[in-house]
Amino acid sequence: MTSETFDDSQPSKTRLKAEADAAQEIGRQLVALPKERLKKLQLEEALLDAIAEAKRITANGAIRRQMQYIGRLMRDTDLAPIVEQLQKWDGKHQEENARFHQMERWRMRMLEDVKAIELFIVEFPHTPVQQMRTLIRNAQKEHAAGKPPKSSRELFKIIRETMEGKSSPEDDAFDAALPADESLDD
Repeated sequence: MTSETFDDSQPSKTRLKAEADAAQEIGRQLVALPKERLKKLQLEEALLDAIAEAKRITANGAIRRQMQYIGRLMRDTDLAPIVEQLQKWDGKHQEENARFHQMERWRMRMLEDVKAIELFIVEFPHTPVQQMRTLIRNAQKEHAAGKPPKSSRELFKIIRETMEGKSSPEDDAFDAALPADESLDD
């Protein structure tokens, strides 16, 4: 074969195989997604049906064939938006885990060191201080008595609400009591 007879317009078998494998891998990720997320991707009906079928199959050989079928269906689908959304969800999941661990560290610090709540208040000024102090004391008493960590769980909930900027029920009641035309910023 000379260089003159080589046709650049035809993709190589290697590249086609790599693209098929990539589509099949994305298909595996789609099969692992819950139904709610699959609906958000707005996939074609045939692809959604194939994914639903793959979730029902239990035999290894059948799963392999179904994944190949999903990969074949995905060759005709624009994969860029799907890959982009999968990456966003993966990044968001990692961010949520990091935030959760940060909240857990705050709770542990508060239970171990009384002054940790002061640092938390500096960082989050809208902290329900009295409620948190009570929960910290109760959690420490529960731990010492070997009781279930009811107050510790409640403390975590308050930390999460404070860090996420959610107002407490008391704040909502106070805001509701204000006349509509008045503002605290005046």
